[in-house]
Order: sequence, then C-alpha cells, then structure tokens
Amino acid sequence: MTETTTPILPCRTLPPVLDFYAALGFETTFEQRSPNPYAVVVRGGVELHFFGMKRYDPAQSYSTCHISTDDVDALYAAFRAGLKETYGKVPSRGLPRIGPLKDMPYGTRQFLVSDPGGNCLRVGQRTGGDLRHPPAPRERVARVLQSATLLADSRQDPETAARVLDRALAVADEAGAAEGAAGGGTVPAWRPTPVQLLRLLVLRSDLARRPDDPERAATLPERASAVGLTADERETARDDPARLTELREE
Repeated sequence: MTETTTPILPCRTLPPVLDFYAALGFETTFEQRSPNPYAVVVRGGVELHFFGMKRYDPAQSYSTCHISTDDVDALYAAFRAGLKETYGKVPSRGLPRIGPLKDMPYGTRQFLVSDPGGNCLRVGQRTGGDLRHPPAPRERVARVLQSATLLADSRQDPETAARVLDRALAVADEAGAAEGAAGGGTVPAWRPTPVQLLRLLVLRSDLARRPDDPERAATLPERASAVGLTADERETARDDPARLTELREE
C-alpha cells in the first residue's frame, strides 16, 4: 500500500491565492468555482489543495503545513525571485509575505511563507540533531538569541520577541558605555561579540517590519551595517549579512 497526505487549506477567495502560488512556481492543476470553490496547485512533489470560505478571515488563520526539501537555499532563492517578479518587490510584511532563511536550534534550516489566505508554509531541510528544542544556552546573549528566534518563528509572537531583543540591546549599550567611560579598565558584566551584536540587530530589524515600525526598520539595518566583522566572523555569521542585504532591499 502507498499512502500520501495532502493539506487542504482555507482561503476567502481563490484568485489571489492561485496567483501567489503561480509566483512561487506552482501550477494550478484543478480549479472549481461552484458549487464550492476548490483548487489544487502542484510544484514538483508538493501538492496543496484550497477551499474558499466567504466569511473566512486570513488575518486570524492558524493553518500551517510543513514542506520538506533537500535544497532549502535554492527553494528560498527561487521563491524570492518569483515573488519579486510578480509583485515588484519581495513582500515581507502583512499578507502575503516571506520570512528569512535561518538555521533553527532544533536541527532544521527553514523559512516561512504566508499566502494571501493566511496559511503558513514552513519550508525546511533537516540539518541533523534532535527535533526537540534544545536546552537554553548558558551564555546570556546566546540564550537571548535562541529565545527571540523561537518566539518570532516558532510561536509566531514577534511582539514578545522584539521586547526581549530591545532589553538585550539596551543592556549591551549600557555595558559598552560603561566600558568606554572606564577607558577599558573594567570588563562589563556581559557584552555581545560582534557576531552576536549583528544577529541581535538583524533579527530586531526583521521584527520591525512585522508590526510595521518604519523608524526602526530604517535605522536598525544602518546600525547593523556598522558592526565590523573579520572575514572569519562573517563566515560564522553566515545568514545574517545576507539577510541584512535583503532587509535593505525590501
């Protein structure tokens, strides 16, 4: 016996959803307008079904499905390129939108896509390790970064993630000011490394675009760009310099 699982996701109307998935490289293989709106889109081995509901509110949607791939970087690049060609820019806020590509602490490299119906696609590639959330790191900044990442992308709670990051950045600023006032004679209780500071600022910049905070969305990338990194540190940072470039273009 061979079994397959096919998600059937809600939307208010079919046309904007089908246009969105066409931008991602999906083909509409079936579309029915009556008696009930229903459609099927296919891209490679991924098949998604949609049904229309007139009273459906996409902003209140919790519908989610996971798409596994063996080349998440290539799929991310293809999705962004298709969205930019279709919409004239890469949508990063509201609906539809695409989030950043990043390594999660539970052994998955992933990005999130939300369609016009409010359905969230978690597109990921296994990188090894345990699928369960690991214990919180002992080091303070690493713990803040892990907590904020999980709040933003696993729990879909950008407001709380932003508050966590704002507190961390304020403490880092205070530590840096104290160190400067002491002429380097004292070591602050904690201070992020350049890579950690870049990651704090890039994640906070990304979050500023979700509940549309234009002032922070404009100033935070500039501050992140000013963080000096060595060649080795840029390699360690990996996705963050690339995400910073994306944020400045969006």
